[in-house]
Amino acid sequence: MKKLAIRTAIASLMGAATLMPAMAQAEVSANAAVTSNYLWRGLEQTDGGPAVQAGVDYSHESGFYVGTWASNVDFGDADIELDLYGGYAGTAGEWEYDVGYVMFLYPGSNADFDFGEIYGNFTKGALTLGVATLANAEGADFGDSLYLSADYGFALPQDIELALHVGSYTGDFVGEDAIDFGISASKSGFTLGVTKVSQDGGDEDVKFYASYARDFAL
Repeated sequence: MKKLAIRTAIASLMGAATLMPAMAQAEVSANAAVTSNYLWRGLEQTDGGPAVQAGVDYSHESGFYVGTWASNVDFGDADIELDLYGGYAGTAGEWEYDVGYVMFLYPGSNADFDFGEIYGNFTKGALTLGVATLANAEGADFGDSLYLSADYGFALPQDIELALHVGSYTGDFVGEDAIDFGISASKSGFTLGVTKVSQDGGDEDVKFYASYARDFAL
């Protein structure tokens, strides 16, 4: 999921008198990416194949935002993932925070894949700590899964950004508890990365990916 996309629903609820000044203080942006392997929390979403991804975001200077993001997938009978999300971003002392709700939808699938999460990301300098818990899903209860993550970034020579990641995915909704590790290097929108998942049922193979992403102001 792209950060956590169309941020338009809030504007449609405003009266005409408030819409103009709100838009003057808002920002609409878009993003697009291609990747050789769509990995989410270390798990393949396209059965090792490539993915094309795009999203649109609407953010207000107050800190509120909404968005949508989509990608092709390949598991079960699902071919498309569509994420809808909204939240609030701000600062508290030396920390930046981003809290919200995201709904993962799989249009056209006959399986009960759709689910929603409440998430929070907390950043200080190069360190980001994240938490996400299941909010709703078919046949599952609130809190049936918990994902905790830590990310740290380094600036290297030649404008290269190095990122380290570790995450822990636990709970009844997950099936098998898992820990994922990742490292990636990025420059000018290009990223090369590697990730590995360690599950209760045994370790998975190391996965490699290459991607290119762009952001656009609208």
